[in-house]
Amino acid sequence: MISELDKAAFHKCRKLINEQGQLEAIAIVENINPGRIFVDDVNDPASGVIWLGNNDGFIFFGNEQNEGFIHKLNNFINHVIIAEAKKVQLKWFECIGNHEKWNKVIEKAFEHRKLGKWNQKVYSLQPGDYKGNSKPEIEQEYKVAKMCDFLFENNNNPIKNKFLQAKISEFWDSTERFLRNGRGYCIVYQNEIVSVCFSGFIAGNVHCIDIETLKAHQGKKLAQRIAHHFVEDCIENNLVPYWDCMEMNKPSVAVAENIGLRNIFNYVGYDFSLE
Repeated sequence: MISELDKAAFHKCRKLINEQGQLEAIAIVENINPGRIFVDDVNDPASGVIWLGNNDGFIFFGNEQNEGFIHKLNNFINHVIIAEAKKVQLKWFECIGNHEKWNKVIEKAFEHRKLGKWNQKVYSLQPGDYKGNSKPEIEQEYKVAKMCDFLFENNNNPIKNKFLQAKISEFWDSTERFLRNGRGYCIVYQNEIVSVCFSGFIAGNVHCIDIETLKAHQGKKLAQRIAHHFVEDCIENNLVPYWDCMEMNKPSVAVAENIGLRNIFNYVGYDFSLE
């Protein structure tokens, strides 16, 4: 039986997580970021799956040859995950393996479903690689601001911050927890936050970047500008920026490489409909 693990017991999975794998898995197992974990044995787990707290996918970890766990996966998805996914309007099961040996297992286990597949690229900043001279100029109406308490306040705040609050709540249990652990920058245009770059997930001194610009303001190099501010902040505070994006997302790949981030590993993602 595949059962949900209590948050207080997440530490039991720490030894099963691939240190060279996705940062998100470590961040959730260490209870830095929100998420849920389902395992084969709550007392002594050998295999499991992490449901990211921002509903951005599932990560299989541990022993990929655990037949007892693998055999129960489809029944678990059909009777547990689908019901839970409906509560949060999640229509797709997007999954990855915490190490590459999971790929063939995922393909075999879900071969009867219409399984999609794509490639992900992970970047990190290596010492001395930062390209500070590539920081673009932006239109004067756009102002860069470091994320702080004031930007999140609703009372008498002249700055429209719904976009910021929505983005932070995807990754963090509370604004206070984010401000205590993470860091970030945003761009303000006519008293409205239109672009954000912040710590989405954190593991140790490594900060996974989440970055987004409102559609009406895209194409103006805003994301590239605040990405530079974020990376410079990391360098000053001995933190390591980490960037994870789809290989087909050419604009995101371009921003990462223009800053000087280096591709450190790639992995495969899979998806299928839950409807």
